[in-house]
Amino acid sequence: MHIPRALSIAGSDSGGGAGIQADLKTFSVFGVYGMTAITAVTAQNTTAVTAVAEIAPDIVAAQIDAVVGDIGVDAAKTGMLANAAIIHAVAAGIRRHALRALVIDPVMIAKSGAALLRPEAMEALRRDLLPLALIVTPNLHEAQALVGREVRTIDEMEAAARALRDLGPRYVVVKGGHLPEAAVDVLYDGRAIERLEAPRVTTPHTHGTGCVFSAAITAQLARGADAVEAVRGAKRFVTRAIERALPLGHGHGPANPLGGLDAPAGGERKDAHER
Repeated sequence: MHIPRALSIAGSDSGGGAGIQADLKTFSVFGVYGMTAITAVTAQNTTAVTAVAEIAPDIVAAQIDAVVGDIGVDAAKTGMLANAAIIHAVAAGIRRHALRALVIDPVMIAKSGAALLRPEAMEALRRDLLPLALIVTPNLHEAQALVGREVRTIDEMEAAARALRDLGPRYVVVKGGHLPEAAVDVLYDGRAIERLEAPRVTTPHTHGTGCVFSAAITAQLARGADAVEAVRGAKRFVTRAIERALPLGHGHGPANPLGGLDAPAGGERKDAHER
């Protein structure tokens, strides 16, 4: 029996709402065995990030080598990468192990507003990591930072998706959760634009939504879904997680991946991922 396996290369959120904690919960909902390579430890809750300890790049690389070399990885995702040295180490590990089903969530700012990526690391993200991605999933702010121009409308999202694909990823999803009206994401595969729409859920409890979304994509890839199928399924999954968000703490409570327990778990395991 093949057990689907997914690796999260990301930061730890002590509040449990985002980062590797959200990723592992999401993997489990999809019936996928989750593993981690921790890039940073944050002291964090629903209101603030109060401290960050970045992990040494060689330790990040050693975690990747340890799990891939023994357990194996069907799909992987990145979240908080913190600095350029960690990005270089992660990119080298991805290339070393030929991890092709890679989802990059270019985490830059926490829901509380705290910076999670050093400004000087932006070019390393563009140059070293994006070309390795099967799918990249920026929100409006992240897309704007990566392409260097304003991204505030659906038309600008589509233009940003085209520009981001020129940097190397096979698929680009520009997320529209910060749009003022409908929650529309833009999916671009190099040929056509698809708009993924969902009703806007009015709630302050949206901590970790980007992590849950990218983890849901990764889990479905690990199960053998193709990229477009995985993105569409993740859109449905994160919408349900927001609808059933948890009003915990005194700030932005977490989206609830366990609220998606009745979500379809992607496709049946296939022999090879879409490359």
